[in-house]
Order: sequence, then C-alpha cells, then structure tokens
Amino acid sequence: MACLSSSQLQKFQEDGFLVLEGFLSAEECAAMQQSIGQIVAKMDVPLHCRTVFTTKEEEQKRAQGNTDYFLSSGDKIRFFFEKGVFDEEGNFLVPPEKSINKIGHALHAHDPVFKSVTHSTKMQALARSLGLQTPVVVQSMYIFKQPHIGGEVLPHQDATFLYTEPLGRLLGVWIALEDATLENGCLWFIPGSHTSGVSRRMVRNPAGSTPGTCFQGSEPARDNSLFVPTPVRRGALVLIHGEVVHKSEQNFSDSSRHVYTFHLMEASGTVWSPENWLQPTAELPFPLLYT
Repeated sequence: MACLSSSQLQKFQEDGFLVLEGFLSAEECAAMQQSIGQIVAKMDVPLHCRTVFTTKEEEQKRAQGNTDYFLSSGDKIRFFFEKGVFDEEGNFLVPPEKSINKIGHALHAHDPVFKSVTHSTKMQALARSLGLQTPVVVQSMYIFKQPHIGGEVLPHQDATFLYTEPLGRLLGVWIALEDATLENGCLWFIPGSHTSGVSRRMVRNPAGSTPGTCFQGSEPARDNSLFVPTPVRRGALVLIHGEVVHKSEQNFSDSSRHVYTFHLMEASGTVWSPENWLQPTAELPFPLLYT
C-alpha cells in the first residue's frame, strides 16, 4: 500500500508538495513509455489542428484558447507540439515523434495502461491517506520535455486552469518516467505558496467568442530565489497542491524528461467552475477514482 506517514502528510500540508521516490517500478515506467510510443506511432493530426503548447499568456490565448482542438480535448487523446517544429504550412521540421510537447487530456480514460496506473490500488490508497473521500480524475497528460527544445513552463498554480470552490480541492499527481534533473527541466517550487489563494484564472469566454479563453488577474512578480529545485529519479511521484507555485526550465540537455501527470479533485462538497476551460462531457463525465 502507498499510505502517507503522519510526517509526510505534515510536510505536504506545510510545503504544498511532496516527493515520493520509488513509487513506480522501472517495469511500470517502461510500460507507460511503450504505450505512449504506440500512440505516437499512430499519430495523425490534420494541418489545421497542429497546436503549439505554451505557458506564456498571450501565446496561450492565441494557440490553445483560440482552437477547438484544445478546448474540446478533455475527453480525448490529442497531441500538442513544441514551438518551432512546423514550417509556415504546418509541415514538420523535425521528426514528428521529437516534436510533441504533450499528449492530453484523457489518457486515463482511453488507454488501458494509463488507466491501470491512474486507478491502481496503491494510487487509491495514496488518495485515501490524503483525506480524499470522493476523488475524481479530471484530466491526464503525458509530457515529453524533448531534448534541446522542451519548452519552459512559467511559474503558475494549477488552480489557475482547474478552479474549484472552495479552493484546496485539487491535487496534481506527477510521475517521473525518466530521471528529472536540473539539466533536463525538473520541477521547482516555492514552498508554502499554496496558502495565499489564486492570483490568476484562465476562463472560457462565451460560446462563439474569439479567443475562446481569457485570463482574469495576473501572475505577481516572484523572486527567483524563492524557488527550490526538485530533481527526482525515475519512478518518483510528486504530489502537487492545486495552489502551490511551481515551474520548470527549458530542457537544453541531450536527455528527454518524460512524465505522466494527472489531476484529482475531491468531489464531495466541491463546485467545479463552469468557467474552467475543461468541462465534463456526456462521453466522459468525471469518473470516480475508486472503480
């Protein structure tokens, strides 16, 4: 079982994140990498759907927020790409398998390997030890952090994009499928930053509007010295509170940094914002983790 100790739970509550080394075996990591390789091998994304993923606000509004391919991806497996991998006509400038930033947002629902990991007994035990009574999986992603071109992820809070009322009901589960190092773009956190609310929200604009999303509020300037690097080994799991501030740097190394990540929400007594870009659908209502 994967229950947290009282000291681990206290550290998570104080810092807003917690590293659990060795949560998955090398074999479990390899199975997910093999499965994602098969998904990538079958990838067929039309030219008009080739969306660049970025965390810079204006680029987000132009790229993700202005395309149905992104906004309707919550119940599908879809592909999002790094900057600079297409020519002006949308053709690949690098091998397609080396161009992908991430695959999202419903691997947990459609791929048997990722579904098995997400709904595993030890994942359920971990959620229970955190006090979640009715956890639901709201999204999942495979992040590649490609060698040399894997883009930076600017400081942010996950609740900016996945907002709940009350706050404090969102949990990120981040699993390293390869070593995450200072060189290839490990996570950086501001410990304790989950206690000050949410400074910015990405919300859907009314149907038919362009762009499809906008931002309310803004990210404050933060002293870079506040961030603590969190390198981890393959198989480690990092718990991420929905309001803790975190980031990752661009990957300038020769090594990729593959990650599987998903978000849980405590459904009991929680309102999922109808303004969130991601909404449950008839095809994929938020399913209970305990199945």
